[in-house]
Amino acid sequence: MQLRTRLATAALALALAATGTLRAQDKPADGGMGMSPEQEKAMMERMSPGEMHKHLARLAGDWTFTNAMWMAPGTPPMESSGTMHAEVILGGRYVQSVWKGNFMGMPFEGHGTDGYDNVTKQYVNTWVDNMGTGIMYATGTCEDGGKKCTTTGAMSDAMSNTVVTSKSVLTWVDDNTFKNEMYAKDPSGNEFKTMEIVAKRK
Repeated sequence: MQLRTRLATAALALALAATGTLRAQDKPADGGMGMSPEQEKAMMERMSPGEMHKHLARLAGDWTFTNAMWMAPGTPPMESSGTMHAEVILGGRYVQSVWKGNFMGMPFEGHGTDGYDNVTKQYVNTWVDNMGTGIMYATGTCEDGGKKCTTTGAMSDAMSNTVVTSKSVLTWVDDNTFKNEMYAKDPSGNEFKTMEIVAKRK
């Protein structure tokens, strides 16, 4: 058994050494990544913020918001209000926001990250808050120069104990006002508005 183990160990060591030698031989002599100048330029462009990221940067600043939430179609909304602070991070690539307020008599705090993926050509968003333990991830597109953005994503729903799909439509009313409407489907599969947020810059 010991001899078999030693032989296996030696074989593994030889395989790793051979792999390392092959990788060293494949490495370009100039120390580069083996890419043409055109490929390197395209890669750098995909890694850098662009016009789409400038659209997102409009969210940066301090805001107040009102919120109306519907638990089911035809029910009266639950209303609340709060504040939001957003800032551009990582060299203009993302906008990070912190939302604070009260919901159903309890302190509420949510954190969002918005970006644009140059590879997938989609706007991306993540969301976490103190009303759950899941992370929501959404993707979508914008139109009219970034004035209207529609994203869809999935999130854990503590009430139904399932993962639900939701749609968000963010519309810029003017440079200092935006509206975010969220939609989900009822048990019959019909879409209805679950939330509407109106935010105004301080």
